[in-house]
Amino acid sequence: MVEVDGKQVFSTLDELVDPAYTALVIVDMQRDFCSAGFSFAQQGIDISMYPPMVPRLARLVDGARTAGIPVIYIMMTRLPDSKIESPAQLRFTMRLHFATRGPLKPLQYTMEGSEGQQIIPELSPKPGDLVVRKFRSSGFWGTNLDMLLRSNAIKSIVVTGATTEGCVESTARDGLFNDYYVIVPEDCVASDDPAQHKASLLLMRHRFDVVQSEEILDLWAPAVAGRHGTANRSTASRAG
Repeated sequence: MVEVDGKQVFSTLDELVDPAYTALVIVDMQRDFCSAGFSFAQQGIDISMYPPMVPRLARLVDGARTAGIPVIYIMMTRLPDSKIESPAQLRFTMRLHFATRGPLKPLQYTMEGSEGQQIIPELSPKPGDLVVRKFRSSGFWGTNLDMLLRSNAIKSIVVTGATTEGCVESTARDGLFNDYYVIVPEDCVASDDPAQHKASLLLMRHRFDVVQSEEILDLWAPAVAGRHGTANRSTASRAG
Protein backbone atom coordinates (compact mmCIF):
# COMPACT_ATOMS: atom_id res chain seq x y z
CA MET A 1 0.00 0.00 0.00
CA VAL A 2 1.21 3.49 -0.78
CA GLU A 3 0.03 6.88 0.44
CA VAL A 4 -0.92 9.57 -2.07
CA ASP A 5 -2.02 12.95 -0.73
CA GLY A 6 -3.07 11.32 2.52
CA LYS A 7 -5.02 8.52 0.79
CA GLN A 8 -4.10 4.87 1.16
CA VAL A 9 -3.86 3.21 -2.26
CA PHE A 10 -3.60 -0.56 -2.81
CA SER A 11 -0.38 -1.33 -4.66
CA THR A 12 0.05 -5.11 -4.59
CA LEU A 13 -2.07 -7.91 -6.00
CA ASP A 14 -2.66 -9.49 -2.58
CA GLU A 15 -4.19 -6.19 -1.42
CA LEU A 16 -6.23 -5.83 -4.59
CA VAL A 17 -7.87 -9.27 -4.45
CA ASP A 18 -8.24 -9.66 -0.69
CA PRO A 19 -11.33 -11.86 -0.16
CA ALA A 20 -12.54 -9.49 2.54
CA TYR A 21 -13.61 -6.92 -0.05
CA THR A 22 -13.39 -8.51 -3.50
CA ALA A 23 -16.15 -9.72 -5.83
CA LEU A 24 -15.88 -11.90 -8.93
CA VAL A 25 -17.87 -10.51 -11.86
CA ILE A 26 -18.70 -12.86 -14.76
CA VAL A 27 -19.82 -11.00 -17.87
CA ASP A 28 -22.15 -12.47 -20.50
CA MET A 29 -21.10 -16.12 -20.41
CA GLN A 30 -24.39 -16.99 -22.08
CA ARG A 31 -25.32 -19.70 -24.55
CA ASP A 32 -26.08 -17.36 -27.43
CA PHE A 33 -22.55 -15.97 -27.26
CA CYS A 34 -20.48 -18.99 -26.27
CA SER A 35 -22.20 -22.28 -27.10
CA ALA A 36 -22.39 -24.36 -30.27
CA GLY A 37 -25.88 -24.51 -31.70
CA PHE A 38 -26.91 -21.08 -30.41
CA SER A 39 -27.16 -17.61 -31.93
CA PHE A 40 -23.58 -16.56 -32.63
CA ALA A 41 -22.47 -20.00 -33.77
CA GLN A 42 -25.56 -20.30 -35.99
CA GLN A 43 -24.69 -16.98 -37.62
CA GLY A 44 -21.18 -18.15 -38.46
CA ILE A 45 -19.38 -16.13 -35.78
CA ASP A 46 -16.16 -17.65 -34.45
CA ILE A 47 -16.66 -18.92 -30.89
CA SER A 48 -13.54 -21.10 -30.82
CA MET A 49 -11.84 -19.06 -28.11
CA TYR A 50 -14.42 -20.03 -25.49
CA PRO A 51 -14.03 -23.81 -25.00
CA PRO A 52 -10.42 -23.60 -23.73
CA MET A 53 -11.22 -20.56 -21.55
CA VAL A 54 -14.32 -21.94 -19.81
CA PRO A 55 -12.52 -24.53 -17.59
CA ARG A 56 -10.12 -21.84 -16.34
CA LEU A 57 -13.01 -19.54 -15.51
CA ALA A 58 -14.91 -22.40 -13.84
CA ARG A 59 -11.89 -23.02 -11.62
CA LEU A 60 -11.74 -19.34 -10.69
CA VAL A 61 -15.45 -19.34 -9.88
CA ASP A 62 -15.06 -22.39 -7.65
CA GLY A 63 -12.11 -20.76 -5.91
CA ALA A 64 -14.11 -17.61 -5.28
CA ARG A 65 -17.08 -19.47 -3.84
CA THR A 66 -14.85 -21.56 -1.59
CA ALA A 67 -13.05 -18.45 -0.35
CA GLY A 68 -16.37 -16.76 0.48
CA ILE A 69 -16.06 -14.20 -2.32
CA PRO A 70 -19.32 -12.95 -3.87
CA VAL A 71 -19.90 -14.28 -7.39
CA ILE A 72 -21.94 -11.97 -9.62
CA TYR A 73 -23.21 -12.96 -13.05
CA ILE A 74 -23.99 -10.29 -15.63
CA MET A 75 -26.57 -11.32 -18.25
CA MET A 76 -27.06 -9.43 -21.49
CA THR A 77 -30.79 -9.08 -22.07
CA ARG A 78 -32.91 -8.03 -25.01
CA LEU A 79 -36.67 -7.51 -25.15
CA PRO A 80 -39.10 -8.33 -27.97
CA ASP A 81 -39.57 -5.76 -30.72
CA SER A 82 -36.43 -3.86 -29.66
CA LYS A 83 -38.35 -2.33 -26.73
CA ILE A 84 -35.13 -1.67 -24.79
CA GLU A 85 -33.02 -0.48 -27.74
CA SER A 86 -32.74 3.01 -29.16
CA PRO A 87 -31.96 3.65 -32.84
CA ALA A 88 -28.35 4.35 -31.84
CA GLN A 89 -28.14 1.04 -29.98
CA LEU A 90 -29.62 -0.78 -32.95
CA ARG A 91 -26.99 0.82 -35.18
CA PHE A 92 -24.36 -0.42 -32.75
CA THR A 93 -25.59 -4.01 -32.94
CA MET A 94 -25.78 -3.77 -36.72
CA ARG A 95 -22.11 -2.83 -36.85
CA LEU A 96 -21.00 -5.80 -34.75
CA HIS A 97 -19.19 -8.19 -37.08
CA PHE A 98 -19.92 -5.82 -39.96
CA ALA A 99 -16.69 -6.82 -41.70
CA THR A 100 -17.61 -10.51 -41.85
CA ARG A 101 -21.41 -10.39 -42.01
CA GLY A 102 -21.96 -7.39 -44.26
CA PRO A 103 -24.77 -4.80 -43.87
CA LEU A 104 -27.34 -7.15 -42.37
CA LYS A 105 -30.03 -6.79 -39.76
CA PRO A 106 -29.01 -6.36 -36.10
CA LEU A 107 -27.65 -9.52 -34.51
CA GLN A 108 -30.25 -11.54 -32.61
CA TYR A 109 -29.21 -12.81 -29.19
CA THR A 110 -30.11 -13.24 -25.49
CA MET A 111 -33.81 -12.53 -25.83
CA GLU A 112 -35.48 -12.34 -22.43
CA GLY A 113 -36.67 -15.78 -21.33
CA SER A 114 -34.94 -17.66 -24.13
CA GLU A 115 -32.66 -20.65 -23.70
CA GLY A 116 -29.90 -18.69 -25.39
CA GLN A 117 -30.06 -16.03 -22.68
CA GLN A 118 -29.08 -18.52 -19.99
CA ILE A 119 -25.60 -18.87 -18.52
CA ILE A 120 -23.70 -21.78 -20.06
CA PRO A 121 -24.14 -25.01 -18.04
CA GLU A 122 -20.44 -25.22 -17.14
CA LEU A 123 -20.77 -21.94 -15.21
CA SER A 124 -24.35 -22.13 -13.95
CA PRO A 125 -25.08 -19.88 -10.96
CA LYS A 126 -25.48 -21.60 -7.62
CA PRO A 127 -27.52 -20.62 -4.55
CA GLY A 128 -25.99 -17.53 -3.03
CA ASP A 129 -24.66 -16.18 -6.32
CA LEU A 130 -26.07 -12.93 -7.67
CA VAL A 131 -27.43 -12.32 -11.18
CA VAL A 132 -27.66 -8.87 -12.77
CA ARG A 133 -29.55 -8.31 -16.03
CA LYS A 134 -28.13 -5.61 -18.29
CA PHE A 135 -29.27 -3.98 -21.52
CA ARG A 136 -26.07 -2.27 -22.65
CA SER A 137 -22.42 -3.28 -22.90
CA SER A 138 -21.45 -2.22 -19.38
CA GLY A 139 -22.60 -4.24 -16.40
CA PHE A 140 -23.00 -0.96 -14.51
CA TRP A 141 -25.14 0.98 -16.97
CA GLY A 142 -28.80 0.99 -15.92
CA THR A 143 -28.37 -1.91 -13.46
CA ASN A 144 -28.16 -2.47 -9.70
CA LEU A 145 -24.57 -3.77 -9.85
CA ASP A 146 -23.05 -0.76 -8.10
CA MET A 147 -25.64 -0.97 -5.32
CA LEU A 148 -24.95 -4.68 -4.82
CA LEU A 149 -21.21 -4.07 -4.59
CA ARG A 150 -21.47 -1.13 -2.21
CA SER A 151 -24.04 -2.90 -0.05
CA ASN A 152 -21.51 -5.68 0.47
CA ALA A 153 -18.54 -3.36 1.13
CA ILE A 154 -16.76 -4.39 -2.08
CA LYS A 155 -13.67 -2.41 -3.08
CA SER A 156 -12.25 -4.60 -5.86
CA ILE A 157 -13.82 -6.43 -8.79
CA VAL A 158 -12.25 -9.28 -10.74
CA VAL A 159 -13.81 -8.92 -14.19
CA THR A 160 -14.08 -11.99 -16.43
CA GLY A 161 -16.13 -13.29 -19.34
CA ALA A 162 -17.13 -12.14 -22.81
CA THR A 163 -16.29 -10.33 -24.92
CA THR A 164 -12.89 -8.96 -24.01
CA GLU A 165 -13.06 -5.82 -26.16
CA GLY A 166 -16.77 -5.33 -25.66
CA CYS A 167 -18.76 -5.95 -22.51
CA VAL A 168 -15.74 -6.98 -20.41
CA GLU A 169 -13.78 -3.82 -21.16
CA SER A 170 -16.91 -1.66 -20.85
CA THR A 171 -17.64 -3.14 -17.42
CA ALA A 172 -14.01 -2.76 -16.35
CA ARG A 173 -13.95 0.90 -17.34
CA ASP A 174 -17.22 1.68 -15.59
CA GLY A 175 -15.99 -0.23 -12.55
CA LEU A 176 -13.07 2.15 -12.31
CA PHE A 177 -15.30 5.17 -12.95
CA ASN A 178 -17.42 3.98 -10.00
CA ASP A 179 -14.26 3.89 -7.84
CA TYR A 180 -13.58 0.15 -7.73
CA TYR A 181 -10.17 -1.39 -8.18
CA VAL A 182 -10.31 -3.51 -11.35
CA ILE A 183 -8.43 -6.77 -11.90
CA VAL A 184 -8.67 -8.68 -15.19
CA PRO A 185 -7.46 -12.31 -15.33
CA GLU A 186 -6.40 -12.42 -18.97
CA ASP A 187 -6.84 -16.18 -19.28
CA CYS A 188 -10.49 -15.89 -18.14
CA VAL A 189 -11.69 -13.48 -20.82
CA ALA A 190 -12.35 -14.30 -24.46
CA SER A 191 -13.78 -12.94 -27.68
CA ASP A 192 -15.13 -13.99 -31.05
CA ASP A 193 -12.45 -11.79 -32.63
CA PRO A 194 -8.88 -12.74 -31.60
CA ALA A 195 -7.40 -9.52 -32.99
CA GLN A 196 -9.74 -7.32 -30.95
CA HIS A 197 -9.18 -9.55 -27.90
CA LYS A 198 -5.43 -8.99 -28.16
CA ALA A 199 -5.81 -5.25 -28.74
CA SER A 200 -8.15 -4.88 -25.78
CA LEU A 201 -5.76 -6.68 -23.43
CA LEU A 202 -2.94 -4.41 -24.62
CA LEU A 203 -5.05 -1.38 -23.78
CA MET A 204 -6.29 -2.71 -20.44
CA ARG A 205 -2.77 -3.58 -19.23
CA HIS A 206 -2.05 0.13 -19.19
CA ARG A 207 -5.16 0.90 -17.13
CA PHE A 208 -5.94 -2.08 -14.90
CA ASP A 209 -4.16 -4.96 -13.21
CA VAL A 210 -4.11 -7.69 -15.85
CA VAL A 211 -2.86 -10.99 -14.40
CA GLN A 212 -3.20 -14.77 -14.69
CA SER A 213 -6.03 -16.49 -12.83
CA GLU A 214 -3.54 -18.78 -11.05
CA GLU A 215 -2.00 -15.73 -9.38
CA ILE A 216 -5.39 -14.82 -7.96
CA LEU A 217 -6.21 -18.36 -6.88
CA ASP A 218 -2.88 -18.61 -5.07
CA LEU A 219 -3.74 -15.50 -3.08
CA TRP A 220 -7.23 -16.81 -2.29
CA ALA A 221 -5.85 -20.16 -1.08
CA PRO A 222 -5.35 -19.07 2.57
CA ALA A 223 -8.98 -17.97 2.77
CA VAL A 224 -10.04 -21.31 1.29
CA ALA A 225 -7.91 -23.18 3.82
CA GLY A 226 -9.26 -21.06 6.65
CA ARG A 227 -12.87 -21.74 5.70
CA HIS A 228 -12.17 -25.46 5.39
CA GLY A 229 -10.51 -25.44 8.79
CA THR A 230 -13.48 -23.69 10.37
CA ALA A 231 -15.88 -26.16 8.75
CA ASN A 232 -13.84 -29.12 9.96
CA ARG A 233 -13.68 -27.78 13.52
CA SER A 234 -17.43 -27.16 13.45
CA THR A 235 -18.09 -30.71 12.24
CA ALA A 236 -15.80 -32.14 14.91
CA SER A 237 -17.54 -30.08 17.57
CA ARG A 238 -20.98 -31.32 16.53
CA ALA A 239 -19.69 -34.90 16.46
CA GLY A 240 -18.37 -34.52 19.97
